[in-house]
Amino acid sequence: MECKQERNLKNCPCTYEPCSKKGICCECIAYHRKMGELPACLFPPEVERTYDRSIRRFVQTYKHLL
Repeated sequence: MECKQERNLKNCPCTYEPCSKKGICCECIAYHRKMGELPACLFPPEVERTYDRSIRRFVQTYKHLL
């Protein structure tokens, strides 16, 4: 499958500038999964900027929706 990196970059909320995976969603997801984390696109901007991409932070962020 062809990567649509340019299109993905327009919607990528990741603020970590030296990220080499930005816009390459499959690599981003694989990396964060390996690290026990979730990618930036699953967090609201104020949480994403903390770089805490842990599953615990994700649950804390969205537990009010359960």
